[in-house]
Amino acid sequence: MRNFRLLNIWQTGFQISIKCYEITRSLPMEEKFGLSTQIQKAAVSIPSNIAEGCSRDSVKDFIRFLSIAIGSAFELETQLLIASALLYGNQELITDTLSLLTTEEKMLNNFIKTLKQDKGYK
Repeated sequence: MRNFRLLNIWQTGFQISIKCYEITRSLPMEEKFGLSTQIQKAAVSIPSNIAEGCSRDSVKDFIRFLSIAIGSAFELETQLLIASALLYGNQELITDTLSLLTTEEKMLNNFIKTLKQDKGYK
């Protein structure tokens, strides 16, 4: 079992989740059960899947959960781009979060590649 709190990918994902909750507070009320909920779910999924993957015994399972986390990151990116295009929410915070999200996606991709190379997975 790995200590997920020590991983930069988890720490960044956690920061993204907090920022997303701040973003959703600034969205219009009519989006409370629409875009807001989707953003929150995708954001929370990133660090949650990293943490769950850390509990797995095999590297293959860990990679699977990291892959789910990166899928959630891309989903979240799309949702934030939609909010931005509609001029919903705090645009500066959305821009900052999108930048952090790009960093997270790159870190996750690189970590997955490293794990696959170390264990000979394709």
